[in-house]
Amino acid sequence: MFSRQHRKAKILFGLADVILTALAFEAAYLTRLSFNLSHNFYYQVPFKALVLGFCILTWVLVGAWLDVYGRLGIGEPHVIIRDSFRQAAYGAVCLVVLEYILRLDLSRFFLLLFAVYSWIFLLVFRLLARRLVGIVRREFGALRYVMVVGTGPRARKLAEALERSADQGVRLRGFLIPTGEAGLEEIQLGAAYPVYPASRLPDLLSQHVIDEILFAVESEKLASLEDVFLLCDEEGVRTRVAVDFFPHVNSEIYLEKLGATPLLTFSAAPDDEIRLLAKRMIDILVGSLALIAALPFMAMIALLIRLTSPGPIIFRQERCGLNGRRFRFYKFRSMCFDAEARKAEVMHLSHRGTATKIANDPRLTPVGRFLRKFSIDEWPQFFNVVKGDMSLVGPRPAIPSEVEQYQRWQRRRLRMRPGLTCLWALNGRDAVDFETWMKMDMQYIDNWSLGLDWKILIRTIPQVLIGKGAN
Repeated sequence: MFSRQHRKAKILFGLADVILTALAFEAAYLTRLSFNLSHNFYYQVPFKALVLGFCILTWVLVGAWLDVYGRLGIGEPHVIIRDSFRQAAYGAVCLVVLEYILRLDLSRFFLLLFAVYSWIFLLVFRLLARRLVGIVRREFGALRYVMVVGTGPRARKLAEALERSADQGVRLRGFLIPTGEAGLEEIQLGAAYPVYPASRLPDLLSQHVIDEILFAVESEKLASLEDVFLLCDEEGVRTRVAVDFFPHVNSEIYLEKLGATPLLTFSAAPDDEIRLLAKRMIDILVGSLALIAALPFMAMIALLIRLTSPGPIIFRQERCGLNGRRFRFYKFRSMCFDAEARKAEVMHLSHRGTATKIANDPRLTPVGRFLRKFSIDEWPQFFNVVKGDMSLVGPRPAIPSEVEQYQRWQRRRLRMRPGLTCLWALNGRDAVDFETWMKMDMQYIDNWSLGLDWKILIRTIPQVLIGKGAN
């Protein structure tokens, strides 16, 4: 797939080798310890840590030297078997050389066990790697929907490469051609794909999930497509260009390759897969711990809601997630059971134009007013966080009807996974007007880092505990 993702995959495989080598070392140690042989076997902790550290470093360096990590994503089983054996064998030879030089007196049986376990662990993991990646993509919704601009030979070649990347989560939506240019209604490759005029792009972006757009046209045609680039930049849609030309946009720009085709990538939202993966892992860990800790209290709140007002305990609503994906959003019900039916009656009380927010909403129940004040009604959203619909920190998930009213630049907030809290929570929460709220979300997206997430989380806690700014 794309070269940057390929480099990051190599890093992840290297990190996996660190863990697998450590597991193989410990397994060999415990196995040797269980055998009552004539030679006593026991290593002091400092000595054991020194040898383990050398083994981990050696195994990873040998893997890099053999370019094992560069072939794992596309390697055939016999290549994986061969590379894993060579890596374990060369690593074992290095360990024997170290023992000879430093006279470490390592157990020969232990060395044999370690080499065998290491080969087996690496081999099994790598053979299952493709399946594991598929499971991760399926569980966390990593499908990427792509459109190609152009219908010529270069565009078709690029589209065929995208089709071959289907097992990596890429899906081709169709083709775009410059407005006014005659073209086919569809293009037949491995499947039939529709061809749209570029003027249809705003409608396509609002009606379909489109994560990326790839430009593969002649350089003289790119100038006429500048409006398309700027539209993608405003909405936060990632663009890649298959020629050495780029328009004046403010996105982060970097060079990648799809096979042998050079691509310039314009990303108006965070795109570092390693840091985003770390953010996702933090979401799962913290979200799971929060759910476990809050479970007894959530049971009490559910009982209180049931006893004080008729209707369901959990309020469910469709919201817009990452790149416009729809998901089911959960909250403790804080309003009367027919609140949605009565929405038209109270719309005139809203102090926001696009996103409805009513101070002292008459539809709130007495219990619901308390839940709202301290954001207790949001607790079920930890389930959305663990599931992957939301993050701990990010723009609040919008209702689809609100998104339809967004100005174009405001749609870029959809390019970040929605969250429980964000910068607006530190600056008045519900008291923030809609325009300021949107600008704060853009500020968060443009300056995002893991450190900023932790800063927002830590500063949100006292705001919630004192109920400041909530309606």
